[in-house]
Amino acid sequence: MKKLQSIPFLKPESFLLVYIFFIISCTNERVNPPGPYGVLPTNPQMQWHQMEYYGFLHFGLNTFTNQEWGYGDVSAETFNPTDFDADQIVSTAKAAGMTGLILTCKHHDGFCLWPSAYTAYSVKNSPWKNGKGDVVREISAACAKYGLKFGVYLSPWDRNHADYGKVAYLEYYRNQLKELLTHYGPIFEVWFDGANGGTGWYGGADEERKIDRSTYYDRENTWQIVRELQPNAVIFSDVGPDIRWVGNEEGFAGDPCWATYTPRSEDGSQTAPGNVKYQLGQNGTCNGKFWMPAECDVSIRPGWFYHSDQDSLVKSSEVLLDLYFKSVGRGASFLLNIPPDKQGRIPKEDSVSLMQFKNLRDKIFTKDLAAKAILTASNIRGDADKFLPVNLIDGNVNTYWATDDVIHTPELILEFEDFIVFNVISLQENLPLGQRINKWAFDVWENDEWKEIANGTSIGSRRLWKGEPKTTNKARLRITESPVCPALSELGLYLEKR
Repeated sequence: MKKLQSIPFLKPESFLLVYIFFIISCTNERVNPPGPYGVLPTNPQMQWHQMEYYGFLHFGLNTFTNQEWGYGDVSAETFNPTDFDADQIVSTAKAAGMTGLILTCKHHDGFCLWPSAYTAYSVKNSPWKNGKGDVVREISAACAKYGLKFGVYLSPWDRNHADYGKVAYLEYYRNQLKELLTHYGPIFEVWFDGANGGTGWYGGADEERKIDRSTYYDRENTWQIVRELQPNAVIFSDVGPDIRWVGNEEGFAGDPCWATYTPRSEDGSQTAPGNVKYQLGQNGTCNGKFWMPAECDVSIRPGWFYHSDQDSLVKSSEVLLDLYFKSVGRGASFLLNIPPDKQGRIPKEDSVSLMQFKNLRDKIFTKDLAAKAILTASNIRGDADKFLPVNLIDGNVNTYWATDDVIHTPELILEFEDFIVFNVISLQENLPLGQRINKWAFDVWENDEWKEIANGTSIGSRRLWKGEPKTTNKARLRITESPVCPALSELGLYLEKR
């Protein structure tokens, strides 16, 4: 029979320390997180928020006809890239820091970049690869190879199809949607355009066709196809339902730009893509009815498709950085179009600008000066460790600083051992708990007093502020208006070196 091991003798003070530790642990476990506020993002929307910056690929017949909106009457034989290279396209996007790519699988002219079983107007009737090619497959495979997410654009308007404007077209459109959602792997975003109806070839009818934008596509049932076949995808359109158009094609969001939104139609009827006061999407709606954050789309060139006479008009890296601060930096996403040329590659001019843009971002955001700060908060929720302000500098968006329910306007002080120089502030809310903060301000300690240098409204997914460089060894964040206790995930301070 084994002898029982003796238990070491514990002194009375040891019992007291164990008891105190036990009480603290139990107290921390009993502190509940803040209650959610307002409408909340879904899991796919949360994944989308983390992407921030991704690319658009406008490629098709327009690339070879020097058009932007094809009429639908150009022969499929016109599509013939001389050196198509999906690897070059996607690796360029990856090197530029993009997190995904959305391909225009079918634009308004109706030409399909995959060999659709439902139309002859596709790559299968082009000379490219003797009709055996599939642009969608090659781009999606390259995205998987380089770790980028893949999205699809399928224009609801089809200027080539004979049945457009009739009931039969809806079945055709949905069949094509199903092809894209079942044959090309995981899809992160399905992009529905707001352009609907007008003049077209329509199988030789050569006429104008109008539709009722609010009812023609039976959008709820069309969207349901996406929900069933790609449940992790977000759906984009003028009216969401997941991601909204920001209301311009210049690549910037309004200030403020709320993640929540209540769409309104032009005529008071039911909202629909193409029938919405799209300008309202620029700012969103504070405490809106839906969680429907904004996507800022813009092309790196004046046009969406490649045109050789625009080679000298590619946006500079400085312009792209400004748009980044006005899109991602206002809680939206930055969707930058990089159109392949007639070869089927990203042109050198575009690639150079993209890499310079990446370099500018890296110079700013590689070193977070706030990481070495000592943080002191005016309030910590339940004095619990899991809500400490140090969560703001741990690089984990899933942790956060929160206050007690009754504390809506707390302050946070950052103290540094040495003086720092910064001119960029980054703030992020804990989105699973909703968008909670209405106003904030930021101060630096200067000449023995606090001096306000920045303030703003909406934070949401991310808020970037940029101003003149400030030198200080102490800074302060103030939440100046919030309907509930705030919950902040990240706070960063950076220096843009000029």
